[in-house]
Amino acid sequence: MKKKFKQLIFFVFAIVAAVSLSVAEASQEPVIIGVPLPLSGNLKEFGMMMKNSFEMAQTSVNEAGGINGRPVNIVFADDQGQVASVQPAFDKLLAAKPVMLVGGYASDPTYQMAKLAQKKDLPFLICTASADKITQKGWKNIYRLNPPISEYTKGLEDFLVNNFKPESMAIIYENSMFGTNGALRMTEFCQDQAIDIRAQIDYDKARINPAYFRSLVAPLTQEPPDVIYMISYLEDAVMLVQQIRDIKLNSLLIGGAGGFTLEEFIQRAGKSANHLLTVSLWSEHVLYSGAKAYYTEYVKRYGQSPDYHGAEAYSALLVASDALKRATSFSPKTIREALNRTYIITPFAPIKFYAYEEFERQNSINTLVLQIINGKFETVWPPELASTPFILPDGN
Repeated sequence: MKKKFKQLIFFVFAIVAAVSLSVAEASQEPVIIGVPLPLSGNLKEFGMMMKNSFEMAQTSVNEAGGINGRPVNIVFADDQGQVASVQPAFDKLLAAKPVMLVGGYASDPTYQMAKLAQKKDLPFLICTASADKITQKGWKNIYRLNPPISEYTKGLEDFLVNNFKPESMAIIYENSMFGTNGALRMTEFCQDQAIDIRAQIDYDKARINPAYFRSLVAPLTQEPPDVIYMISYLEDAVMLVQQIRDIKLNSLLIGGAGGFTLEEFIQRAGKSANHLLTVSLWSEHVLYSGAKAYYTEYVKRYGQSPDYHGAEAYSALLVASDALKRATSFSPKTIREALNRTYIITPFAPIKFYAYEEFERQNSINTLVLQIINGKFETVWPPELASTPFILPDGN
């Protein structure tokens, strides 16, 4: 009898040990987060900066204990910045069984990715794609860390009203969601401020080349505007600015974020970029906790400066990790509940998801104005964050 009792006790302990080992092993299983980005094609410069930043954040999160002891594992998928590539990218991410998606760069493919995520009941925290309608569709799974494009110019508008005060403007923009929405907002601002709109020029991103841009901007020489406001990605931003300089237009050039905030833009545009202003959502001069450390570490690792796209990506993974730590499970419902309760200061900005106007689950931040001075981005607005005063270009 005693022998059987001892055998029973041994058997029970063996089962308990096995279960404990299984639980311990399960607790170490990685938490999968899917990240769609343009890692090839014309937008890969942005995608690679964001990928680098996601990986930096992944290291930071895991070194701090991951998601309640479980490491974060990122699965990337290349959407090439094209709507046609969204479905295979989404299928790749779905096959990895992520608990949520984070990322998204260009608005058109990200909108389609969001539609698929909503259909599959998969939470998606967007960090860069900015078309207004992405968070105006009532999709309960779609959250956005960056402001909508209609808010990108808030800092610039303040700067123009209180500083430069132009009387006329030309607006040149890519005919995408990003470009069209941004141009609409600037048009409304000009109308509100009685600024004469000399031209509104949309261009086809599939046709960009120097001759095409020269034909678009040449008519501006007849009555040059005080400001030329441009909404473009990198390739077109470089060509556009060079053509404007070549035809000797002395207008103040202003970029609507996008390609104008990259260090590579300065390198490729050369002297043509000097004194150009650009909208930006972030700079190394912001005072948020961790911002300077992120900037310094990125430069140390990759030998170049990140812009707001990198800060968005880095911070988005911190936000997602914070929500997943607080979620009672990894069901879509509980992840959404955790995101709804989010309030966190990140290197990019404070993050809290609001419903306001027609937007839902949308963060909102103040925006900056940068100026390229001596081959470097300097913050010139708002005054409390300015690293140097605004320089009025010759001829203005």
